[in-house]
Amino acid sequence: MLDRLKSAFDPYILALLSTVAFASVLPARGMGANLFDHAADAAIVMLFFLHGAKLSREAIVAGAGHWRLHVATMGTTFALFPLLGLGLAALPGLPALVASGMLFLTLLPSTVQSSIAFTSIARGNVAAAVCSASFSNLAGIFITPLLASLLMGGAGASMSGSSIEKIVLQLLLPFALGHGLRPVIGGFVSRHKAMIGYVDRGSILLVVYTAFSAAVVEGLWTHLPLWELGLIAGLSIVLLAVVLAATWGLGAMLGFERADRIVLLFCGSKKSLASGVPIAGVLFPAAQVGVVILPLMLFHQIQLMACAVIARGLAQDEK
Repeated sequence: MLDRLKSAFDPYILALLSTVAFASVLPARGMGANLFDHAADAAIVMLFFLHGAKLSREAIVAGAGHWRLHVATMGTTFALFPLLGLGLAALPGLPALVASGMLFLTLLPSTVQSSIAFTSIARGNVAAAVCSASFSNLAGIFITPLLASLLMGGAGASMSGSSIEKIVLQLLLPFALGHGLRPVIGGFVSRHKAMIGYVDRGSILLVVYTAFSAAVVEGLWTHLPLWELGLIAGLSIVLLAVVLAATWGLGAMLGFERADRIVLLFCGSKKSLASGVPIAGVLFPAAQVGVVILPLMLFHQIQLMACAVIARGLAQDEK
């Protein structure tokens, strides 16, 4: 069990935590903040361009026939999760900043890479996982901002004309362009996965630094004591446990085969850091982004550790 937990720990979370620490000590200010804002916008464009370029049409077609499975995954991602988020946000005595961050977390699409990887480890239906996770990410470009505007308007999320323009120009258009160019650049992307991964993750680190810099300048750590971080971690564990149990049970109730239940378990229970950070940057004022994505960062690591252990356990059951 200890070895499983060690292998589940994502070294990237150390880079994220280091970025937050650096922004806390040396936040970007003045002209530097403006430069980082522009750089973060460019990073978001690059991030979604790469998301589009990595999306395989062949894998989607191969897994698209499992429509009941995909509907179930979308239902847990964009219906069950938000309902649980509303329940958490309504808990009496829950600090407003924690409530906002937890609710935003529940509105995000599923991960792609880790959902597929865990499905493969657990010997699930990999083609269907590629389809479910990819469609969730694509739909999230539209659904997450809409849900955030409807459910979090009072917390600062906005679907004004300028935010819609940002969504189109920074998220949708780069994604569509990257996917449209896949026949041309798909080979390059496949051959240089490691380099693309560094660009992908580096873009997120830049956006995180910019977001936390603005939040620190606005007094983030004076408004968010350490005990609230512990509260966020505890709520994240409970949230993940509830959704894992619900997705596994729902798969059985719908009569899915074991391989498809595994897809629903992993694709329906996780939230995307890669999509969540830039979407938050588009929807929320700069000073709020750092606070809003804190629960997402904690949930991200918790989900990786838990799902790695579960995936290996399911694989052992099949032997």
